Amino acid sequence: MAILRRGCGTHTGPFRFAVAQVESVPMRSSIATLALTAALGACGGAAAPAGEGSGAGGGGSCLGSDLLASLGKSRVMVGYSGDDSVAALAPFDLRYVYLAGGLFDGQGPCASCASGCTAAGTSCAGGGCGWWGCWQWDQLPPGQYALDFAAKAGADGEIPMFTYYEILQASGVSEGTPEVTSAARDPAFMARYLADWRFLLGRVGSGKALLHVEPDFWGYAEQAGGDPHALPAAVASANPTDCAGEEDSIAGLGRCMISMVRRYAPNAKVGLHASGWGTGYDVLQNSNASFDVAGQAATLGAFLRACGADQGDFVAADMSDRDAGTRHNWFDATNATLPDFHQAFAWAKGVAEAVGRPVLWWQIPLGNASLAPANQDNRVDYLLTHVGEVAASHGVGLAFGAGAAGQATPSTDNGNFVSRAKSYYAAGGVPYCP
Repeated sequence: MAILRRGCGTHTGPFRFAVAQVESVPMRSSIATLALTAALGACGGAAAPAGEGSGAGGGGSCLGSDLLASLGKSRVMVGYSGDDSVAALAPFDLRYVYLAGGLFDGQGPCASCASGCTAAGTSCAGGGCGWWGCWQWDQLPPGQYALDFAAKAGADGEIPMFTYYEILQASGVSEGTPEVTSAARDPAFMARYLADWRFLLGRVGSGKALLHVEPDFWGYAEQAGGDPHALPAAVASANPTDCAGEEDSIAGLGRCMISMVRRYAPNAKVGLHASGWGTGYDVLQNSNASFDVAGQAATLGAFLRACGADQGDFVAADMSDRDAGTRHNWFDATNATLPDFHQAFAWAKGVAEAVGRPVLWWQIPLGNASLAPANQDNRVDYLLTHVGEVAASHGVGLAFGAGAAGQATPSTDNGNFVSRAKSYYAAGGVPYCP
């Protein structure tokens, strides 16, 4: 069936994007769905599965209570991706940025950006290469870009969030299942990839940050095969230093990347990405009232859990990577006609309960009715006036940002996002667990 890929774009730098695709993909087999937890706790929360790490609440508590407490928060967070100037306009909780565009060409991170450092054969001197480690003045140490972003966010009272999106960008394979069946199986590539992940974690160090691991990738992995333990990947064979205890599979990859966060960036919070189309159906755009949304959510959650998502702290999810006027993928704000917001929340709740972790909505379009037709959308207006519904479906945060060039941003939306955010904060915000 035809599936809209809410792709993350081809980011060769902090603000560079490419067009997502609509492609026909075959239905794939899935591992058996998990039964959703029957006993609900406060604010619709499910009891966390036994043996959970720091991300879940205790038995009967809201799934995201411990995560928010560890971040010094108790209310649903609001954040953005955008210019430095936006930070002063409202007391935002978080700010995110992509780290994408490519990897260093050597076996390990470069010692200097000014000399002897290349990415995809392009010199990093003068900031000219795609590797995020040299996105700053080349006389500064590699990785300074991430340090500066985190410092600026912290100075503005925001939690820095890094969206790590490198497998597609650095491997050179076509977007989709080749990322899984080709790039992730290449020991030499994965050795560089995991070395770069370790390098980022070293820059984060003991700081507080949110780490979002590979949007889209886990959805493509599920479409490549329903059991991530049966999908080969170079993990322990590529990085025996950090992954020796993990299997060489997609499941092992997710688990190793999360365990590396615990080792090298112990105060950071990490999450894999849940794609609404990962099961082979674009659930959030479903228009059939008899469609089994809960079953699809449970199947996706089971796949992510097998990849170690339950050992992380949150699950990131997206509603669309374009303004609705561009994609014509509106949600009905009256919740009378599918697709609508209530369906999206029902799916998110099912995923969260299957994984045992809360959902952080990410890259939410910023369009609104005051803009040109292609940039119109209703998600900012609805979500920031219905935050209680977000919380009731295990949503701990709303992070807004453009998914491509030409889409609305916090600086080009005629002030709508900032106005809505200021009203939300002025009213005291919405407690995640009242």
